[in-house]
Amino acid sequence: MTGVKCIGRFGKWILIASSAAFLLTGCARIGQQFKAQEVVRAYEAEHYNKNLYTGELFASDLCVASENVAFQGAPDPAGLHAAGLFDVEDGKVDFAYNLHDRLYPASTTKIMTALVALKKGNLTDMVTVQADADAANFAADEKTCGIKAGDQMTLGDLLHGLLMESGNDAAVAIADYIGGNSEQFAQMMNEEAQALMATKTHFLNSNGLHNENHYTTAYDLYLIFNECIKHDEFVDIINTAEYTANITGADKTMRQVAWKQTNFYALGEAELPQSATIIGGKTGTTEPAGNCLILLEKDSSGRPYISIVMGADTKSLLYQDMTAIINGIGQQEPAAASDVDNGTP
Repeated sequence: MTGVKCIGRFGKWILIASSAAFLLTGCARIGQQFKAQEVVRAYEAEHYNKNLYTGELFASDLCVASENVAFQGAPDPAGLHAAGLFDVEDGKVDFAYNLHDRLYPASTTKIMTALVALKKGNLTDMVTVQADADAANFAADEKTCGIKAGDQMTLGDLLHGLLMESGNDAAVAIADYIGGNSEQFAQMMNEEAQALMATKTHFLNSNGLHNENHYTTAYDLYLIFNECIKHDEFVDIINTAEYTANITGADKTMRQVAWKQTNFYALGEAELPQSATIIGGKTGTTEPAGNCLILLEKDSSGRPYISIVMGADTKSLLYQDMTAIINGIGQQEPAAASDVDNGTP
C-alpha cells in the first residue's frame, strides 16, 4: 500500500511538472504569434495601398443598356433589325433598339478580324497569300481585293483591303497569317469576344460570309468596335479615303492596287449628317443579315460617338436611319425606356 501511495505521489508531481512545461511552452508560442502579428501590423501600416482596393469595374467606362432607349427624332424601327447610339466619353446609351437580339453580322465581322490582327501582328509584317485566300475562290457577288496566291504584301496593306474594300480574300489571308488557318483564327476571334464580354457572339470565319452559327448582337458589335477605336492604326485606316497597296506577285512582278471605302458617306452617295463628323466605320451586307453599318463620329467639340444600324431592308433606308440617329446627337434628352416599342420589327 505504501509503495502504491509513493508511486501515486510521484505521478502527481510528474503531471504537475508536465502541465507547467506545457503552459510555459504555450505562453512562449502565444508570445511569438503576438510578435509576428505586431510585425505584420507594422508592415501593413507602412506599405498599405488603398488603391489596390479601389480599382474600376470592367464596365465602368462602357455604355450599358438592358432595354430599348429612344429619343425624339430617332428613326422608325420598321424595316431594320437593331440600332444604337453610344456616347463613348460619358459611357451612355443615347438610343437603343433591340441591342441584345441575335443577328448575323455580315462583313461587320471584319472589325474583329482587324482587332485580332492588330493585337497579334505588326503592320510592317510581310505576308504571303495562301491558296485559300486567292480572290478566284470567291463568288462574283462576294467582295474581294483581287489578291492572288503567292502575292506578298504587308499586314498593313491587307488591313486596308479588309476594312476599306471589305475584301473577303484579305480576311482569309489575315486569318492564315495570324492564326495558321481560318479555324484557329476564328477561335482567336471568339476568345477575344469573350474577353470583351461580347458573350452573345460566335464567329466561324474572318470575313462574315453567312453561316447560321456565325452571329452577334448590335451591343456586342459596339463592344468590339469600342475596343478597335483604341488603336490609332484602326482609326487611321477607317478614316482613309483611298489607299494604294504595293503587291509583289508570285512571279516577282510588282503591281499596285487602289482601294476605297465602301460606305456611302465616304463615297459621296449619301448626304452627310449635320450634328457630327463621320470618322469612318464598317459596312456589311448579306441577304440574311440585311444592310449593316457601324460608324465612329465626333461632334463639334470632338466628343466621340459610335452608331450602329443592323438589318436595314435597303441601302437607302440604312443611310436614312443612320443619318437620323447621328443627327440626334446632342439634340434631345433620351426618353424613358417605357416609351419605346419593344416588339420585333
